[in-house]
Amino acid sequence: MRTLTARLVVTAVALVLVVSVLIGVAATLAIQNRLTRQVDNQLTQIVERPGPGPGGLGNAQPGTLQAGFPDGSGDGLGYRSGYGPDRTELDDDALQALADVPTDGEIHALDVPGLGGYRARAAAGSVRGEPGTVVVALPTEEVSEAVHSLIGYEAVLVALGTVLAAGGGLLLVRRQLRPLREVAATADRVSELDLTEGEIELHERVPAHLTDERTEVGQVGAALNTLLAHVETSLAERHRSEQQVRQFVADASHELRTPLATIAGYTELARRRGDDQDTVRTALGKVEEESGRMTSLVEDLLLLARLDAGRPLAAEPVDLTHLLLEAVSDARVVAPDHRWRLELPDEPVEVTGDEQRLHQVVTNLLTNARKHTPAGTTVTVTGRPDGFDVHDDGPGFPPDFVDQAFERFARVDEARERSGGAGLGLSLVEAIVRSHGGTVSLHSAPGGTTIAVRLRP
Repeated sequence: MRTLTARLVVTAVALVLVVSVLIGVAATLAIQNRLTRQVDNQLTQIVERPGPGPGGLGNAQPGTLQAGFPDGSGDGLGYRSGYGPDRTELDDDALQALADVPTDGEIHALDVPGLGGYRARAAAGSVRGEPGTVVVALPTEEVSEAVHSLIGYEAVLVALGTVLAAGGGLLLVRRQLRPLREVAATADRVSELDLTEGEIELHERVPAHLTDERTEVGQVGAALNTLLAHVETSLAERHRSEQQVRQFVADASHELRTPLATIAGYTELARRRGDDQDTVRTALGKVEEESGRMTSLVEDLLLLARLDAGRPLAAEPVDLTHLLLEAVSDARVVAPDHRWRLELPDEPVEVTGDEQRLHQVVTNLLTNARKHTPAGTTVTVTGRPDGFDVHDDGPGFPPDFVDQAFERFARVDEARERSGGAGLGLSLVEAIVRSHGGTVSLHSAPGGTTIAVRLRP
């Protein structure tokens, strides 16, 4: 009985069997009690309305036992009534059984040797003209036969009902569990899909008519659909993450290959023309420049790796007002051909975080605004109680770039011009702000770009 169908059918059949047996027992006891009461009523009528006969009693229905026992004498006289005037004298064993009936006026069950079961009552009466005890007993054979016959019918009906319950229950249970089998079939089809690698399209779902949550099967179907949707989303996210890792490795390799190739080239040049001091100095200068570029890139990559690993940053009070003022002052010196504006609230802005990393966020945003806007662009930094905004009135980002602006190695210039940087600036901003429990958003259109940074106070 491992299947649910078998367990349900067996349970239903067992319940039908138990209920049928209980009903049969109750009906049998009720019929037996009723028939016994009828015999007791007849016996009472015979005893209370005596007529001529042995012990002063007259003839009764066939099978009735009548006996009389005179007081002071052990000689009793008894008969078993037959049809009409026929009667049979009782033997000593039968007389002794009747003599043992108590004279308390109650009716007692009696087993007479050789004659079977009886209901007997003893009462004071006249025996051969002398005072004595009169005993009358009516047979319970017809009651026993009726009860046995009823038990036989009940056994047949219970057996028939059990068979019908088994057959009908099997059909009904299979029909009711058919939707559950359909749900299981959906799960089986999903289990046969290859979910190990590549882009996964998980289109299998439980049919809509099996997702009615008002029913138990509908609840299972709806839950399975929710699970499949979650699995599909998770697999898509995993695939996207894998693609990002592959792209990240490819982009990092590309970015590192260029300075390494430059260093190798100038090193070879210096080795071949070691007697030319000007060439050697130029080569060493380029090697130093490319080493610095590569060091900066590696440090950014390491910082992203630490942030991805969830390593905590410092959590100290940071004067954001002072930090913004210092960053804008530095930007005015570095890019005097841009117009730099700073708008601060009346009250000092203070947040909790890592001052060095927050300074890097502001610097990256200002550098990004300087590099991707033409000379004469106005860059406005606005301090807010929960962060700051960086707005420029430059040409803005291309619409198809906005959604991927915070991805690593994402750059507007498709030709990967090195003057545009490695494309890690905005991704570092997003990672650092997220590590501080904040958010960063980008809104760009022709004529204006705004990057909003929100931090916890």
